[in-house]
Amino acid sequence: MRAFIAAAIQVAPVPGPLTKESISDNLDRCVDFTRRCVDATGAELVVLPESATTGFTPGCSTEELWDLVTELPGAMIEPIQQVARDTGAHVCIGTYERGLERGIVHNASVLIDPAGDLLGVYRKTHPFCTEAVDGGGWVTPGSSVTVCDTALGKIGMIICFDGDYPELSRIQAVQGAEVICRPSALLRSADIWELTSRARAYDNHVYLIGANATGIDPAGVIYFGNSHIVTPIGHIVARAASHESWVAARLDPAEALASLTPGSSVGQGFDHLRDRNLDLIRGHRDELERPASSSFWHDPARRGNDG
Repeated sequence: MRAFIAAAIQVAPVPGPLTKESISDNLDRCVDFTRRCVDATGAELVVLPESATTGFTPGCSTEELWDLVTELPGAMIEPIQQVARDTGAHVCIGTYERGLERGIVHNASVLIDPAGDLLGVYRKTHPFCTEAVDGGGWVTPGSSVTVCDTALGKIGMIICFDGDYPELSRIQAVQGAEVICRPSALLRSADIWELTSRARAYDNHVYLIGANATGIDPAGVIYFGNSHIVTPIGHIVARAASHESWVAARLDPAEALASLTPGSSVGQGFDHLRDRNLDLIRGHRDELERPASSSFWHDPARRGNDG
């Protein structure tokens, strides 16, 4: 990895019913913000929110959503490819993706290089309970990990709720990821948003760029923004408020693990990847792969009926 400026942009989706026209308007907003952000900051990597082309909650059936979006690569993402060419920046953006059959929709993130080429597509492997198709939602989960070789360094992608699951980011870090992009439309709380991003960055000593949605989506759901950039020692070096805006910071490999805490004279003496107890992990592989649920979890459908 070399030193470069990265930015997280938070844009509001066009409110009201989801249509081809609203998707076009959303893309125009993403292009405009990306262009202005790069002009203002010199960012070489720009991250936009989850489902930035549509808004997170589509407010329509899965089949209707499938009809409105496209494959990747495809026509829907071409304006983002063009702004990457125009600005010379790498762009990561979240978008719904048309699956192989009508009614199969993936929550995807793409990484585009300065030539406008798609370096990688990641499909959300941990859909939130409300969006997962097997829970009555609209998203079919993906099943693979994506880490891309770029001129900036190795860049991985996770999406929103994926950040709650340490294993995914750890796999990416072991595969060599130095930066993880986290396009999001997180709804729970700013504390959880910050906690999970800082944990994944610190767990794996990677830079994490979290771009969270703001505004109101087609189903009327309100988002709080607070996009951020986190260092490999878990320190937030850039943080947005709730406005449509961007934040930017310089990511420097020479400074990534230079000190135990930000600005400290005490050096970093450990490495979470190097110092893993692999014998312990191998010895408990069965437990790691075993289905489980929290002892404290109760199915909301059963509440009040447990006696």
